[in-house]
Amino acid sequence: MSGTPIYRDYGQDALDLQYNARSAVPDHAALIEAWTSDSIRVRQDLSCRLDVAFGPSADETLDIFPADAAATPGPAPVQVFFHGGYWRAFHKDDFSFTARAFAPRGAAVVVVNYALIPTVDMDELVRQCRAALAWVHRNAASFGGDADRVFVSGHSAGGHLVATMMATDWPAFDGLPDDIVKGGCSVSGLFDLEPVRLSYLNGELNLGADDVARHSPLLLEPRVAAPLILAVGGDESDEFHRHGAELAATWGSKGADCRPMVMAGLNHFSILEGLRDPDSALARAIHDQMGLG
Repeated sequence: MSGTPIYRDYGQDALDLQYNARSAVPDHAALIEAWTSDSIRVRQDLSCRLDVAFGPSADETLDIFPADAAATPGPAPVQVFFHGGYWRAFHKDDFSFTARAFAPRGAAVVVVNYALIPTVDMDELVRQCRAALAWVHRNAASFGGDADRVFVSGHSAGGHLVATMMATDWPAFDGLPDDIVKGGCSVSGLFDLEPVRLSYLNGELNLGADDVARHSPLLLEPRVAAPLILAVGGDESDEFHRHGAELAATWGSKGADCRPMVMAGLNHFSILEGLRDPDSALARAIHDQMGLG
């Protein structure tokens, strides 16, 4: 690879290209616009509670889409979604569309918002996401959810947050049970923050070596004995494939139930279209994990 290697065999330009997903997908703007437009329709079409506060700052809010009562006989499993954007972009409002894959099939959906870097650092961003999940566990009954069946999913940086939630010491964090997460799905997740730190992204993220050590799931212990789907698009960069493969191998060697899922023909953005369609392969894999019919 061209240039003096700064990470593995990658020179600076090559490494930056590995993590510049937008440059590899010419129609990414149209896909993102479709997410936003569909999210507006979802908030109009489905029952929802919007902008529910789970913490003291204006960014610590979440949206709740209760399960279709006709599809579930009692308290519903809960799917909590963390959005991507390299920890520095997007908002929960852009991802209401994910409720389409679950609420009509009998799961309550919670879409989490969090403060973005550089307004906060990675420590605070992760703390907010943990606080959101703790809130869901404690308040699930208030929206017809089952606190004993909480699942997590997320895309890109949100996929990183999924693994982080599954590596959290919940008793130490907030006096919660070890097993508050019953399963996860990381879509195009990032689990090794060292190459991110060395890439163009760090001009905004400002990650240090200590941040890499604290927040790279590859360097953390899986704390939750629950299945983790590791989905990646077949057309994504080599580095996105490496992240999932290495987490599966590393956590699998420690007893974690990691389930790689390479989705042929999909890129970093089109893979998330699966959460607009409850009959997609990605949605069905999560349904199976949740025990949805």
